Amino acid sequence: MGQWLIVITMILIIQSWQQCSGHRSSSQRPHIIFIMADDLGWNDVGFHGSNQIPTPNIDALAYSGIILNQYYVTAICTPSRSALMTGKHPIHTGMQHTVLFGAEPRGLPLTEKLLPEYLKELGYTTHIVGKWHLGSYRREYTPTYRGFDSHLGYWTGHHDYNDHTAVESPYWGLDMRRGMEPAWDLHGQYSTDVFTKEAVRLITGHNASKPLFLYLAHAAVHSGNPYNPLPAPDEVVEKFSTITDYNRRRFAGVLHKLDESVGKVVTALQDTDMLQNSILVFTTDNGGPAAGFNINAASNWPLRGVKNTLWEGGVRGAGLLWSPLLARPGRVSSQLFHITDWLPTLYAAAGGDVGYLGQIDGMNAWRALSEDLPSNRSSVLHNIDDIYGNAALTLGDWKIVKGTTYGGSWDGWYGPSGRGEPMTHIYDLYKVIASPAGRAMARAGKSLSPGLIQALRDQAEVICDSVTSVPTYSRTARSDCKPLQAPCLFNIRNDPCEQNNLASVYPEILQHLEMTLSEINSTAVPPSNLAWDPRADPRFWDHTWTNFGDYSILSNAVS
Repeated sequence: MGQWLIVITMILIIQSWQQCSGHRSSSQRPHIIFIMADDLGWNDVGFHGSNQIPTPNIDALAYSGIILNQYYVTAICTPSRSALMTGKHPIHTGMQHTVLFGAEPRGLPLTEKLLPEYLKELGYTTHIVGKWHLGSYRREYTPTYRGFDSHLGYWTGHHDYNDHTAVESPYWGLDMRRGMEPAWDLHGQYSTDVFTKEAVRLITGHNASKPLFLYLAHAAVHSGNPYNPLPAPDEVVEKFSTITDYNRRRFAGVLHKLDESVGKVVTALQDTDMLQNSILVFTTDNGGPAAGFNINAASNWPLRGVKNTLWEGGVRGAGLLWSPLLARPGRVSSQLFHITDWLPTLYAAAGGDVGYLGQIDGMNAWRALSEDLPSNRSSVLHNIDDIYGNAALTLGDWKIVKGTTYGGSWDGWYGPSGRGEPMTHIYDLYKVIASPAGRAMARAGKSLSPGLIQALRDQAEVICDSVTSVPTYSRTARSDCKPLQAPCLFNIRNDPCEQNNLASVYPEILQHLEMTLSEINSTAVPPSNLAWDPRADPRFWDHTWTNFGDYSILSNAVS
């Protein structure tokens, strides 16, 4: 009898500890659905104020969850994805300089433990659908060797949405796989549809008693190969005939299919009764390539710069968080949040002990976001790239920009703004409510109202004076920024469009930020970029991009 009393007492103690510590058993952990768009601009979602291209499903999630209005990503694909997966700044993993190319014999260091590996230890089933872009020259760098149970998608930075080949001139080959096997059978099927179908299949076939981590990393809205940079079905593009710019019209078709995908994924979660215990994230990986950059037509208006620049247009991301577990949803978040924060934040939300994550740069913001508490983050390192010779850091209200990319040729402000459009482009609040995601929200008890939508949309919009005018708060102190000549300083809270360089007005603040950047740079590891390996040429591997480092080229070479 005494032994049974001891056992019962121990059980009660453990249960009490679990309740107090937030510890959850595997069956109680929330499903995590992480949707990453590729190259989506700040101004390409309706909830930031543009009327031009409707994104009703994405917007429905935003208005019924949390709009992350002070959210930062890195400026380009590989660094952002490495930051997401490791919780570390790219300067601490060697991934800080440009992107990883399919012919490079490198990848995200194998010494790094990744988000899906941490979640598997908590009992999660883990899947990736879509883009990887963190290394594939040997199999141990590919997704199913780095914590994911399955992968349907591609390894390099982009591919054509229909033939699924990737051009990295002079190389060209198929880049679409199931696990390690080329997926030739998917030829001709539109990538966004392929990835959506796979995501829905994984959701509907999942045993909901076990937590699911689904990383859906779309190709959209990244440009495809140069011969067809903005591929979208003609019947979809026709819906946007009132957009007069041809490239922007085709971009609208690509974005429409992405938004449609979000609606289908949310609907699948609701239909399987998984939505009520889910965390959904929607984010871009970097700022949008606007005005023809990368043969694309995204918009970051009114923010400055484009993808692969350290201006706000390159690093301030469109993002949202949705979950019934949020204590205070339906608002615009002002908490400073960085892409490295996703790993500890989601790990904490899943019931993990963030102390177990070791020395990472990301911070756990789950409680701050859920309860609308002050953020524990006061600064964001945007990047330090000693090859480009540029760096940027936000500390409190201040941002320093040192150097730039492309000789400064992409340092301006690029539209379209999507405001003042024809009557055909009026923002339709009811279209958001009636969207598949909006209807799923209603069934989940998160109904939207026109008043709430309009109020949140107004709060989420960044409004600046015309980029040709002087901000009224410092009219006499205005100074142009020429970062190739000298560092620039901005009060990013008052001047989010980076129009007014205050370096000469506040030299002490500038000096402090420069010193901080220097201290951070002392912790950096060298960039890991390597010369292209000719063994990677897809011609040697049945015209596919492959894990060439695992094979002898002698038995596969073609004449």
